[in-house]
Amino acid sequence: MDHRPKPSPPSASDITARGWPLHDYSPEARRRAAIHARQAQVQRLGFRGAVRQAFIPGARLRAGLVRVAVGTWNDGFIHAGNLAYMAILAIFPFFILGAAILTLLGGGWDPDRIVRAIIVAMPPVVGNVIAPVAKNVIAARTGWLLWAGAAVGLWTVSSLIETLRDILRRAYGTERTLGFWHHRLSSVALIVGAVILLIASFIVQVLIGTAQELIDAQMPQLAPLLAHLSISRILPALALFGSIYTLFYTLTPAAYRAPSYPKWPGAVLVTVWWMGVSFGLPPLLRTIFAYNLTYGSLAGVMIALFFFWLVGLGMVIGAELNAALAVTPEEHEMHERIDAGTEQMRNQGDASE
Repeated sequence: MDHRPKPSPPSASDITARGWPLHDYSPEARRRAAIHARQAQVQRLGFRGAVRQAFIPGARLRAGLVRVAVGTWNDGFIHAGNLAYMAILAIFPFFILGAAILTLLGGGWDPDRIVRAIIVAMPPVVGNVIAPVAKNVIAARTGWLLWAGAAVGLWTVSSLIETLRDILRRAYGTERTLGFWHHRLSSVALIVGAVILLIASFIVQVLIGTAQELIDAQMPQLAPLLAHLSISRILPALALFGSIYTLFYTLTPAAYRAPSYPKWPGAVLVTVWWMGVSFGLPPLLRTIFAYNLTYGSLAGVMIALFFFWLVGLGMVIGAELNAALAVTPEEHEMHERIDAGTEQMRNQGDASE
């Protein structure tokens, strides 16, 4: 079922030589412009201009980069700040929610594992600020207070998920098609699923640790190889990629959730961006920025906020990249006509020679 709204043709001033609005490079805007170009038959100048553009080497690549740059410039910095604020607001309720679900599963689970599993994806300068507070927050809640905190955590973290949904909706140029509570309930289900995946990662980490100890005991000659392999460092990056890919796939507007619209490029970009920020932020803070001279005792909080702002900016870039790579059937048809016109012009040029 196609959830996309009916196209409304842009004004004549919005149509450029390439057939789509200059101010909006989202897939929906490109789809509407392609439909308008087909219905109004405005190819005489616009089509020839697009054909000439196709002769330029790297025209498609440059067009994609322009779409990502324009989308990030328009929405990236605002949404990055919003994500940073929501991340600081939601991270501790998420720890409480994780501890509540572990309690529901029964004894034998260490709630501090939730904290360690999250901060492993953060630079030490941020993890050292968040981890002690998170452990104190979890330890201070037992009984009904724990479940009350879990309920607040569900609502708070779902607000962060809704922020990500809005980023993707803006990137693809679509409108809200479902009700408020439908989105909230789907966000709650996504959050609970994320906690279950964290618990699964705990089990995998225990199995990896057990396997390493067994290899050390039975085949000590392989111990140096295991030290260099460092599977425990690779696992967080894979888990991070899987989480981001799940977010992109789940929160992308329904009309663009089909396999023909790739989700993995944005997930790969965000994972590389996130890991790069995690490794690059500590030396950057040591050599360039002196937050303690400006913010005093709040320097740790500001560093965490800056980290989440950078991660949020990467999320926006990843969303814009996926949207830039999304080619609707209408736009694909226009590209085929442009390619056919390009080939025709080349043949005419060869014949004239």
